[in-house]
This record gives sequence, structure tokens and C-alpha cells, in this order.
Amino acid sequence: MSDAGPDSLIPYDEIVQEALRAVVGRVLGAVEAAGHLPGEHHFYITFKTAAPGVDIPRHLAERFPDEMTVVIQNRYWDLKVGPDRFEVGLSFNQMPSRLQIPFAAITGFVDPAVNFALQFQAQADAGGIDDHDDAENDPAVAEAAADGSNVVSVDFKRKK
Repeated sequence: MSDAGPDSLIPYDEIVQEALRAVVGRVLGAVEAAGHLPGEHHFYITFKTAAPGVDIPRHLAERFPDEMTVVIQNRYWDLKVGPDRFEVGLSFNQMPSRLQIPFAAITGFVDPAVNFALQFQAQADAGGIDDHDDAENDPAVAEAAADGSNVVSVDFKRKK
């Protein structure tokens, strides 16, 4: 008897990842509505820089051709959250920049203040998450917890 179950005709993996991205949108929307981050909350958001709909300055796209992580903490402005993307102003090496990031491009969301993290595959990305350098927007203070508690990871593999 085989441990492999039948192929699903329902795309559960896509449905779950879409729902998890909605969590990111809801959290960012609450921050937008409040006009500030509550308490010690801050976010590390990792995304695919070449994903459809990503709009970042050329110097950042050249420095991070695959993936980058930004920090939403003290120095951000004009956070705007839409149904499928968010926009934010951040400073990189004292240079103000405007970023537009579709939720579909996000591969990681971490709030180290409460040890909460979500990880998922970028839509239309068949590969795994590559190692990359953080974007080093001005300044990053806290580091994400490495013990893995409160981490939700979605990594469904389709049978071919």
C-alpha cells in the first residue's frame, strides 16, 4: 500500500497561501489605519524583487536581483495598503525610496516583537527561497527569533 494520497483537483496550497497573504494585508492595513506601529511591533518583509507588479528603485533591483528583505519599523512613511499590494516609503543609505509590493511577491513576514512569522512560496515560483542579503534600509534594530516558535510555514509539493 502506498502512503501517497490521490492528486487533488482543488488547489489547496494556493488557497492557503492566498489566505496567509491576506493576514499580511490585514496587519499592514491596521497599521495604515492607526497611522503607526503599536507598541514594539515591527516587520521584516521578504519579497521577490523581479515578481510581476513589484516596483522598486532601479538601484535596489540591481543590488537585489532575486529577493530582498525590508524593515517596517521607525523610518517609514506613506504606507498604503490595497487589496493585492502595499506601498511604502523607506530610506536606504539616507536615500528616500518608494516601493510597491504585491502580496503575491512576498515570501516571508516576521514580527520579531511577538515571535510571529509566516513563510510561503512566491506565486509562480517553483523554486525554494534563496539565501539573500537584507536590504539594510535605515535602521534595523531587532533580529528575528531563530527558535522557530510561532512560525507558520506553507510548503506544499505537487506530485508530477
